[in-house]
Formats: sequence, structure tokens, C-alpha cells
Amino acid sequence: MAIVVNMPRLSDTMEEGTVATWLKKVGDKVEEGDILAEIETDKATMEFESFNEGTLLHIGVQEGETTKVDELLAIIGDEGEDISALLNGGGNSSSEDKKEDKKDNNSQNKVEASNKVETSKESQELPEGVIVVTMPRLSDTMEEGTVATWLKKVGDKVEEGDILAEIETDKATMEFESFQSGTLLQIGLQEGESAKVDSLLAIIGPAGTDVSGVAANFKASSSSKKEETPKVETKTEAPKEAPTEVKTESKPSAPTTTPVTSNGRLFISPLAKKLAEEKGINLTQLQGSGEHGRIIKRDIENYTPSATASVGKFVPAGQEDFEDVPNSQMRKAIAKALTNSKFTAPHYYLSVEFDMDNAIAFREQFNTIPDTKISYNDMVVKACALALKQHPQVNSQWFPDKMRLNNHVHIGVAVAVPDGLVVPVVKFANEQTLPQIGAAVKELAGKARNKKLTPAEMEGSTFTVSNLGMFGIDTFTSIINQPNSAILSVGNIVQKPVVKNGQIVVGNTMKLSLACDHRTVDGATGAQFLQTLKGYIENPVTMLV
Repeated sequence: MAIVVNMPRLSDTMEEGTVATWLKKVGDKVEEGDILAEIETDKATMEFESFNEGTLLHIGVQEGETTKVDELLAIIGDEGEDISALLNGGGNSSSEDKKEDKKDNNSQNKVEASNKVETSKESQELPEGVIVVTMPRLSDTMEEGTVATWLKKVGDKVEEGDILAEIETDKATMEFESFQSGTLLQIGLQEGESAKVDSLLAIIGPAGTDVSGVAANFKASSSSKKEETPKVETKTEAPKEAPTEVKTESKPSAPTTTPVTSNGRLFISPLAKKLAEEKGINLTQLQGSGEHGRIIKRDIENYTPSATASVGKFVPAGQEDFEDVPNSQMRKAIAKALTNSKFTAPHYYLSVEFDMDNAIAFREQFNTIPDTKISYNDMVVKACALALKQHPQVNSQWFPDKMRLNNHVHIGVAVAVPDGLVVPVVKFANEQTLPQIGAAVKELAGKARNKKLTPAEMEGSTFTVSNLGMFGIDTFTSIINQPNSAILSVGNIVQKPVVKNGQIVVGNTMKLSLACDHRTVDGATGAQFLQTLKGYIENPVTMLV
């Protein structure tokens, strides 16, 4: 069945969008996740991906044309399918779908072109005016999301455009707004809970509507789609507190408080025995509180070693303690991306040490200009940008079928945040002045720490700079941010004895390490880039020429 794809709302203030570029043409096959087009919004030009599979049957907005949010953008369906009814009526091909057509196609975050929830073989219509809101795909790599905060609670009135919740994705925490009006009838995920894209997030509809069956049917439908074969449940019984016998040494001279039988055995439950072994508790010091004096779980948990118990034998003074912290979406994304990079790109490393005396003097003098303040990191970013223009191979990217030599320079700057690491991008860094780079990095780093970065501000890097010098780290190596070909690790400026003009003097040096992907950057190429970089860093006035 053909699906109408409308102009999506790609920002909270977006009212209309312009098609900058179509990445697919009529007749092309479209897979879920393929980039359909680049859409220019009021804030940025963003990639818009398909949430459907099929053939691109119709393009409703040509490149350079503008249309309102929710207006026809494209139609995807089966090859050769007749879509004349959709073009003439602007609706969907199913009569049942026409009721919610305008709302459901909006940003494809709802139950797709449907006013029903499928159960095993039949479908049950939703109550009048009820909309199922699913977990939206808020970034091109997002597979699941976590509800960070609900801005509405069950029973609240919701207007179109109201912020429903803050959703933590693999890249940032983003506001998710409602595209419907009504009452929030049910919340499918509590704060802190995670779910896959398209899972039940909330239900909106007329106040007082009973939607208990809707949620159950939606979850059952989702489960049936994922599970093609039924699962066989097996029951594992918890260990019963049935007494087992543990053999202990019998010492007449040492009084025992445990229920010992005439043959020197004592009664203890299996669970209590296991806990006692884990904690290193001497069983002869315990008094059982179970039936007939049997040692049970609570006796182990409540046991406190006495002063006499520790005489002549080792009693552990500490207690093992830990806390399980669920992996955030950002942490999962970092793990996935870096693992993929480390084990697919053949990394090699080139280490250098630069003289920083001139750089220190240059920065001090530059910062005497009123309302100007640049950092050493700003200088490194600028120097890298200029050097990359001279060595496009280092500014390249690797793809399975090609190598891309970028003529523009977009430098990613690694920023540490509480949940991990993000890499906002300074666009066209080679064309920006040092103060402009400094202002851009400061703004992006602030957004990163407040989880306010947009996907557009973290995409498109051609090279990355990671600086741990402010943490006192002298030297380190980084993992390449794919598909880029290289990443520069920047250490601390260290004061130490150096040799200049045959004399040992006090100097300032900084160590850097360039990680390169050997598929695109050969050793000599990487070394030549570092030589050019050295010229800019050690003689920073040349960056102003």
C-alpha cells in the first residue's frame, strides 16, 4: 500500500521547508533508513531519512521549492502501483486511513498511515479521535530512546506544538513535541525507561476515553511482529530453604551456638550457605533463627562479627559493594561507533613534540586585544584547518566503495560530557579567524554540556581534534571518528629543559599524536601533514597571513 510522506517538522520552530537536494529519484528503490532528501529548515539543512520501504513513486516538491509542514512531499509504494487517487484526493489509499491521514503522516512518528492497531490476524479500530504516539527517530542513527523527562502528565491537555517529553537519543537529549491536540490519556514509558523506535510512547485522545485495550493491542502487535516463532517458557524454581547438612569440625573446647547434631553436622539452607561463603562468615559463630534452629538467609544478612570471634582468625573487615548503572543511549552509541572504528580501520600513530615558546608569546599578545580571548586549542584547530587544505589526503573519508577527498574543512572538536563524549563540528574552520573559532567552540561546548546540541551540529566532520591537555595529560592516542581518516590527540604544555643553539635552557613543549587510517593515509603523508602543522604551531603569526 502506498504511503504519503509529508514535509516533516525537523525543528521546534519549523513551519515550512525547502527541498535542497533529492537523494532519490522517481523509480528508485527505497530502504528504511535511506536518505530521501536534504531539507532546508529555518535553522539548518538536514538529511531526511525514509521510515518506509518500497519504490519512490512520486515527488511532490522539486529541488528549490518550498512547502508547509504536513504538505505532500513524496509517495512511496509498490512498483507500478496506481497512486492517482492519492494525487487527486491528497489522501491515503485506504478509506479507513483517511480519517487520520493528515495527522499520522506528519513526521512519520505515529502509527504509519493507519488508524488501527493490528492484532494477530485481525485489526481493531482505535476509538474515535485517539492517536497512538510512538518513540520517534530523532537522529539518523537512533535505534532506541530513553525518556529523560515528561513535560506532561496523564490527564493534561495537549495542544499541537506542546513539548511532550525530553527524549535521550544516542547523540543528545532532545525535546519531542506533540503533533496532535487532545488529552494525554496514557504514558507508555516512565522516566528513565528505554524502548526501540516505533514502540508505544503515549496515547492522546478525547478526555475520559478508555484506552486500556489500545495499549495492550499495540504491544501485542509489536511483539507478534518481532517473534516469528513462539517462545517456550521454562520455569526455574527458586532454591527452597530446605535444610542441608554442612560438615564442620567439632571442637569441644570452643562453645558453638549453632544447632549441631550428635554426629557433628549443622542445619543451614542452601541460600544461607552460599551467602555465608561469599561473605567469609564462620558458620560456627551463627545462631540460627529458622525452624529447629536452622540457619537461614536473614541470619547471614544480620550477622555482626563479635570481638571474640575475630581473635586468632582472619575476619574480612570490608564488604563488597557496587552499583549497576544502566548504559545511556549516548554510552551505547559511543561503544558501538568506537568498537566499529577500532576493529575495522587499521590505525597507526605518529607522535611529535612541538616547541610552544612562540605560541605562548603569541597567545598572550593576541589576548591583549579588547574583548578577545583565544585558547591554545583554538590555535590548534586553526592550524589543523590550514594544514588540511594542503594535505587533502588527511582530510579524506573512507567508504566501502570509494575514498572521498574533501575540499572543505569541517573540524570536529571532542567535548567531554557527564554521559560520555560528543563531537560538535566547526564548519569551514580554515575560513574562520581565531576569535571566530574560539567563539564557535565555546558555544558548541556549552550546548554539549547542556545536552542542547542538534544533530546538524554534530554531523559532517572531516577531521577531529581531541585535547586532554587541560587535564594534565602529556600524551595519548585516540580512536578515529569514522568515516574520517585521522584524529589528532593534543597533550599538555610542559616546561622542561631543552637544547637551543647548543645550550640547555628552560623551554615549553607540547606532544601531539596523529592517528591515521592506513587505508587512506600512508605514513609519509601523515608525516608531511605534521610537518606543515608544526610550521603553523611553532610560528603562529603565519596563520594570520
